[in-house]
Amino acid sequence: MESGLQDGRRESLKLSNAEDFIRGNTRLRPVPHVPEISLFVADEAVPLWQKTEEELGEMGLPPPFWAFAWAGGQALARYILDHPERVRGKRVLDLASGSGLVAIAASKAGASHVVANDIDRFAMPAMKLNTEANGVVLDMETIDRLDPQTALEPFGTVLAGDIFYERDTAARALSFLRRMKAQGANVLVGDPGRSYLPKDCMIMLAEYEVPVLRDLEDAEIKRTKVWTLG
Repeated sequence: MESGLQDGRRESLKLSNAEDFIRGNTRLRPVPHVPEISLFVADEAVPLWQKTEEELGEMGLPPPFWAFAWAGGQALARYILDHPERVRGKRVLDLASGSGLVAIAASKAGASHVVANDIDRFAMPAMKLNTEANGVVLDMETIDRLDPQTALEPFGTVLAGDIFYERDTAARALSFLRRMKAQGANVLVGDPGRSYLPKDCMIMLAEYEVPVLRDLEDAEIKRTKVWTLG
């Protein structure tokens, strides 16, 4: 037990310096496809990934999704700002929020309450910095909402950008989104053609040419679509 407490204290100490770490390894810049919003973003993925592992003293961590404006998130944020009626006055969940880009867009578009969800430990301080930079307020959480044991809460709209990138995650995400739709939520998905996007149960709403980092996508422009669950 004492060892566990010491490990917890060490982790808390590291995460207490997370905002300084993020400021020191990213720059605040307008999002290419959503210039109304600025984020603390990195120039390259691999060096920051390595530094994050060093900061936490762990190897094998997931990529720093919070440090980039991914194509699906950019497209979804653009769609929300251009179609604010999708979120205006509603309680909104942004699933796997990362940097908080889509959640920030929902807040700017007039959502009454926005919950930004991500299980990445660095996502919370990253979202905090990004919300402050954009003058919005979000509720932030690290609950694993894809866990079937997690109780469902009512949301008017559920947003999911770039979540269908891996087989198991995609299956869990689709199950969760279907359950939310059955509760009456409007489900919106931003995706640049990831392998596990379940197109057969989606209806396309919009399509964009989204600027991205070649370091992330092996391209400088990704054709990205916004979908709703059919």
